[in-house]
Amino acid sequence: MKHIVTVQDTVTAFDDWIEPTAAELNAIEREMPVILADVDLIDAQIKAMDRMPNEVDAQRIRRARRRLLAARRDLTNTPAPVRQYAWNGKLLPEVGA
Repeated sequence: MKHIVTVQDTVTAFDDWIEPTAAELNAIEREMPVILADVDLIDAQIKAMDRMPNEVDAQRIRRARRRLLAARRDLTNTPAPVRQYAWNGKLLPEVGA
């Protein structure tokens, strides 16, 4: 049996010294309410899968969906941080800003 091995470098960095940048961590922190609301919805759906769904399960799923939609709405309505780029010693606003 032959083993198939890739000869190219991996697309995703797996080195120990490569860590997320501050901008990536800030983006994750900004999206955390949506992530947690999505996890709550998945938890509610999993609980309903274990047995015949009743009214309490349906209400739990509806509430989780509303929380997820509210978190997505809040994230969408939150202005993104403005990135500025330096050129020749002057700060320039991002294109389209």
